[in-house]
Amino acid sequence: MHFPRLPDWLVYLAIVVALTVAAIGRQERADAPPAPPPVAGEEGAPLGPASPFDPSVVVRTPDGAGPDTGTAFSVSDSGVWLTARHVVEGCAKAVVVVAEGRGVAAQVHIAPGSEAAVLTTQGGAPALPLGLSLPLKRGARAFNPGYPQGHPGEIATRLLGRENLVMRGRGARTEAVLVWAEVGRTDGLNGTLSGISGAPALDEAGRVIGVTVGEAPRRGRIYTTTPEAITQAFAAAGAHPAGFAPGQAIAVDNYGRVADTLRRDLRVAQVVCLASS
Repeated sequence: MHFPRLPDWLVYLAIVVALTVAAIGRQERADAPPAPPPVAGEEGAPLGPASPFDPSVVVRTPDGAGPDTGTAFSVSDSGVWLTARHVVEGCAKAVVVVAEGRGVAAQVHIAPGSEAAVLTTQGGAPALPLGLSLPLKRGARAFNPGYPQGHPGEIATRLLGRENLVMRGRGARTEAVLVWAEVGRTDGLNGTLSGISGAPALDEAGRVIGVTVGEAPRRGRIYTTTPEAITQAFAAAGAHPAGFAPGQAIAVDNYGRVADTLRRDLRVAQVVCLASS
């Protein structure tokens, strides 16, 4: 049997193709694996440290003393409380309300550069536990029990990130804060949350992770101090929180009942400014 002789160029082409395929087969593959799918809204992502490049929100503080009423909460049964700075700044006579028509005098300690303030009283209430060293994650829940509009009430929020709160007017300053989206509130509570300033932001284990310092009603945003601002306030006041305090689990289906218990036990109380300086 006789086969036709292949042209030389076709033989050479076959050899080149074979060598090319062999070379490609020996090449190392070091491609990076596909990136994981993004988490919707970055929920669950760790929250990074404060930065001057964080978005900013501007608020104006009144020229006189702070609001007549706000919220405070106990961090030591020896009589150490936390509230928001603007609630008591410029207040010559602050009291923590312990019953209807009754209050105990509170000494005000303002931490320079911090929106958190410390109050001290003779005697105190059971302390709330602190969770200041816990990692923060976007989408985390918090619950804020206090006295919005001067009456018992509470809100539920989810953590969005960090912003810089720019204060204009009295005590002008800029402070890093945590920004939360309001996702729920007391039935029948409409309009402004004025009076809830100073309320604790509690995680789902009932631990304090911030102090409520402001709201943006149109945006549905709540602002709280960072954990670092609370530590700074303690240091400036020379005050010490309780070494241990029991907490209570909080969830969307019970935060109203838990808030009522905290107010009844005076762990969360109303603070009133009776006279300005």
